[in-house]
Amino acid sequence: MNYMKITKYDTANGFGIRDVLWVSGCEHHCPECHNQETWDCSAGKEFTENTLKEILKDMDAPFRKGITFSGGDPLHPNNRETVTEVARRVREAHPEKSIWCYTGYRYDDVKELDIMKYLDVLVDGRFIIAQKDMTLPYCGSKNQRVIDVPKTRETGNIVLWWTPQTVTN
Repeated sequence: MNYMKITKYDTANGFGIRDVLWVSGCEHHCPECHNQETWDCSAGKEFTENTLKEILKDMDAPFRKGITFSGGDPLHPNNRETVTEVARRVREAHPEKSIWCYTGYRYDDVKELDIMKYLDVLVDGRFIIAQKDMTLPYCGSKNQRVIDVPKTRETGNIVLWWTPQTVTN
């Protein structure tokens, strides 16, 4: 898997201060995507064991709330194995940290992936320019959902982490 960058001290892509791993590869190609440079799976740098060690070291900081996977699409078939391994290793080393993932896929299309057992929040759905809404926290268009993955898996029904009425942590 390739990645474009790791953003440290990010507060826009999940709750609290976190790292964001921006992976390469996306097949959705949403019109007016703000990360078109991440669509090519071969763009950026190769993700290595040293990259993983850097992320795990960052997670040691008590102020850091967790990690977010974005891109590109972390759930692109080329990225799934590595992103799942990163999520597993973060969860094992720091069970108190939250793990968020952005994807253009809908939850029902990816709910059986192994990564789901490590995620706290999944922001699902393609970015749709006609539904763009910059007032929404953690997503860019009204069709996207900020899903509480553990509660959704437990109940079998989509449970939102964020609704217009509440924000939890």
